[in-house]
Amino acid sequence: MKRVKRFVLDSYAILCYLEGEKNARVVAEVLKKGLNEDAELFMSVINWGEIFYIVLREQGEEAANLFLKTIARYPINIIDVDKNQTLEAAHFKAFNKISYADAFAAALSKINKAHLLTGDIEFKNLENEIKIIWL
Repeated sequence: MKRVKRFVLDSYAILCYLEGEKNARVVAEVLKKGLNEDAELFMSVINWGEIFYIVLREQGEEAANLFLKTIARYPINIIDVDKNQTLEAAHFKAFNKISYADAFAAALSKINKAHLLTGDIEFKNLENEIKIIWL
């Protein structure tokens, strides 16, 4: 049985991809690995909602709904929040300068022993606790 790598995509990674930013190709490669079943992809429902509200606020309802349709085409497991993930996120938030939404991405990475794909410097202090692939 082949061992696949696990990735958590935070809002930074998905927005980078959707907006075609400099490191969008790195995100595209990870998404391709997911499509080829060479990787397991995860995103916290908190980060999924965060992207929706950002797109809604900046580009309107039509673009936000297009985001939902686009993200649904990829094999990203949108993970509902449970008590375990919430407590892990609370620990990250309590002791680090990190947004609450980012704390959920970090918690999901830790719980799933997955690499976090991000370019958000708020995660810099967590490099000793979770694996990070920097965009």
